[in-house]
Amino acid sequence: MTKDKKRRGRGEGGVRWDERRQRYIAETTVDYNANGKRIVRSGSGKSETEALRNMRAAVDKYRKGLVPEARHYTVRKAVENWLQYGQGSRAGEKTREKNRIICETHIIPFIGGQKLQRLTVQHLDEWLAGRAEVLATDSLRQVRRLLRQAIRRAMIHGMVEKNVADLVDLPRGRAGRPSKSLTLAQAKAILTATEGDTMHPYIVVSLLTGARTEEVRALRWDHVNLDGDPDADPPMPPHMFVWRSDREGGETKTRKSKRTLALPRQVAAVLQDHRVRQARWKRLAGSEWIENDYVFTTTIGTALDAANVRRSFRRALTKVEGIEPKEWTPRELRHSFVSLLSEYGVSVEEIARLVGHTGGSKVTELIYRHELRPVMETGAQAMDAVFGKPDKENRPEAS
Repeated sequence: MTKDKKRRGRGEGGVRWDERRQRYIAETTVDYNANGKRIVRSGSGKSETEALRNMRAAVDKYRKGLVPEARHYTVRKAVENWLQYGQGSRAGEKTREKNRIICETHIIPFIGGQKLQRLTVQHLDEWLAGRAEVLATDSLRQVRRLLRQAIRRAMIHGMVEKNVADLVDLPRGRAGRPSKSLTLAQAKAILTATEGDTMHPYIVVSLLTGARTEEVRALRWDHVNLDGDPDADPPMPPHMFVWRSDREGGETKTRKSKRTLALPRQVAAVLQDHRVRQARWKRLAGSEWIENDYVFTTTIGTALDAANVRRSFRRALTKVEGIEPKEWTPRELRHSFVSLLSEYGVSVEEIARLVGHTGGSKVTELIYRHELRPVMETGAQAMDAVFGKPDKENRPEAS
């Protein structure tokens, strides 16, 4: 080892030759822990200059809060750490499972092995471009959001200096399948052909009230009044309280989504029959019945989930001539409600109020702008006119 001609200044560290490793090792004390023990940072190299440069880089990382093991920390470790510890107490089991599936499907297999400190915008551009071939833009945005949150947590723990996911531009993803609406003829065919099917009451409520699928799944009998209150002032028709949904915490999509809807006559009649049928299920199930007061359940009383409803809905549609079950989803019953109300003269403002759009008519027009006509009427009355007395002379007059 050659001696320095000029003595290094205080705090610049020392350099020694490591015979075993055949490299120069530079070390310096950066701090002391609570027990008074030195905190040392070091660097190695084939020359003293290289060893000192690497040591100074380690010191710089320490001062920025980066921990020594950060250089081995991968994207996979960051994502897995966030999934396990970083989602907070407000994230429910469904949200956690959804996030896990997204990460294990779209993040870890593609960039999980990359060292987090060496992750670049170029890496993410290439990764997102590949995902854009199979994901819609909204799904891409969600995937990037999860990665951003994982890296942000890694920053807090000193594993990386910056969040490179904040710097990348989001490409345009695949075009999503546009929602569509049933025509009046198709809607009537479905209501007729599915009568007697276990999904028929669910279909009737969804189509004739416009409630969201998660709101219908969470509907409870104590939130349904099938008799109304004719003695009230003004008289109260049969109605249901759309105050809950199958979301974390049981809340509706937004606070303003909570609403009370009058029930069309057909809905009230179908729910009366459904309550009798459900009571029969309860007797047959005996001790196996799970009591939860849900309007729509399995034959042993357990709540329906989204997958249950999709499968049962498409199975019911196999009974309808001229309808391809795979082309329709339960949420399109809500779209059909909006379309049918618009066709029968209900104003866009009233439709927005009935379906619980927080943004009012602007949201409704944005989603259903190709179907809406700004005229006046109300939800339950219009549905009675559409499905109860569909003759032309009984259609509400536009104003």
